[in-house]
Amino acid sequence: MLLELHVKNLALIEAADVELEDGLNILTGETGAGKSIMIGSVNLALGQKASKEMIRSGAEYAYVELVFSVDPQKEEALRALDVVPDENGILIISRKIMPSRSMSRINDETVTAARLKQITSLLIDIHGQHEHQSLLHASKHLEILDIYAKSRVLELKLQTESLYREYTCLKRELEQLDTDSESRRREADFLRFEIEEIENAGLKEGEEELLAANYKKYANAKRIIENLSAAYRAVDSEGVGNALHEVSEVAEFDPELKAIQDQLYDAEAVLSDAHHAIGEYLEQLDFDEASFQKTQERLDLIRGLQAKYGETIEKIQKSLEEKKNRLEQLEHFDEYRARLEQKYQKAEESLETVSEELSKVRMEEAKKLTEKIREGLIDLNFLDVRFSMEFRRLPHYTANGFDEAEFVISTNPGEPERSLGQVASGGELSRIMLAIKTVLADSDDIPTLIFDEIDTGISGRTAQKVAEKLAVISRNHQVICITHLPQIASMADCHFEIKKSTDGESTKTRILRLNEKDTVTELARLLGGVQITEAVLQNASEMKKLAEQTKKRR
Repeated sequence: MLLELHVKNLALIEAADVELEDGLNILTGETGAGKSIMIGSVNLALGQKASKEMIRSGAEYAYVELVFSVDPQKEEALRALDVVPDENGILIISRKIMPSRSMSRINDETVTAARLKQITSLLIDIHGQHEHQSLLHASKHLEILDIYAKSRVLELKLQTESLYREYTCLKRELEQLDTDSESRRREADFLRFEIEEIENAGLKEGEEELLAANYKKYANAKRIIENLSAAYRAVDSEGVGNALHEVSEVAEFDPELKAIQDQLYDAEAVLSDAHHAIGEYLEQLDFDEASFQKTQERLDLIRGLQAKYGETIEKIQKSLEEKKNRLEQLEHFDEYRARLEQKYQKAEESLETVSEELSKVRMEEAKKLTEKIREGLIDLNFLDVRFSMEFRRLPHYTANGFDEAEFVISTNPGEPERSLGQVASGGELSRIMLAIKTVLADSDDIPTLIFDEIDTGISGRTAQKVAEKLAVISRNHQVICITHLPQIASMADCHFEIKKSTDGESTKTRILRLNEKDTVTELARLLGGVQITEAVLQNASEMKKLAEQTKKRR
């Protein structure tokens, strides 16, 4: 679960340290106080796109840190992703946002956004203010089903994806065969020309590099001869020999001269070797215009082939094999087409079989999922609701099979089930998403759930039902909920108030944990608005007591 949230220099927050609890954590506050910043900071830590405008005015950077406590089961799953909590089961996720870049870390190890998302999906799930709108898109419904049925559909989906790639590849090859015989004849003639051109060249590995070196030598032969001749004359050891003779005659008079004498001996030997080596090179230098011309022509041939068929000899040879294979296909076109059609048919049959199996499993799991969602909807004050999933077969295959699926609902007796967009209001969609999230959280065993104003568009008894549902969920999950409804806030196991203040020069947002008395006062504010009377306070106190009793009964 999420133990702590630390925020620094983010928007209106100068510094905030929040210690969260197990159960239901409620956050309330005046409109504009910065409740969205709280959820925003968590999203940023989880990899949401950041901008420099998020950094508090005057600060060099913004910083968000999440501290998670990981149970043994989750620890095992994290270890499979090469993430190891410390000896106390603590995992720290942080993000530093700077004007030019941002950096995410897990336990001081820098991670990419993709890897961060993969890891945190095991720990936390966030329901944003407008996420329920995604339920209007039927494509989302099949995704929800596959998440729920992951243990049964994952392997089938991987098989389907692999077979679909093979199927589409073969289909593309067959489509490319749809050319007339004259076009195939012209292509075959051209291939024969290219094959002959490459084979006649008689290419050898490393030949181009050797020719290039020889060409460079031949092209600069005149300069080589001139410079080496000058060098040959310059390293004549006569001058050093004379010096050695002079020093040798006086070396016996001073021991220090012996060292100089030895140096001159070495210098004479080195110059003598260099003089000999240069002389040998000049004698062996064999240059004639015919050899130069032959080297140039061969090099031009090879480089011309490289430009046409591949920048290396290896790639040219590979191109040659491909052209031979293609020519064989054209020369035996009917046989090749028959083999390809046979492979295509077999691939389609395999894809059909796996897609059917995937669809069958999905339909089975859809019955379980929709029944659980229906039960959740009843808990959320959908009094007489039917909820199911309709399947349609697409006219074509996809990497995800051939299923098109959509949730349908009826909220009134006698009415047929219809798509969510035709029936459900914003508040109803929000409750449907809450029911779905509850089911998915149980199946995926996600420890922490965050709901950002899940209560949008609801009130009265429905709000009470949502509150009770959140309380039930919080028995097995840590729940963090931003709300403006007293019915939901009263169910809090831990209540935080988000407050905004100003000193005339700057505005700050603070997050305060409320005690029992302050909790009642905040509930009164939610109930009564600007003026909090004794009656409102009494009502708030009574609401809190009833909420505690409700939690004990459920």
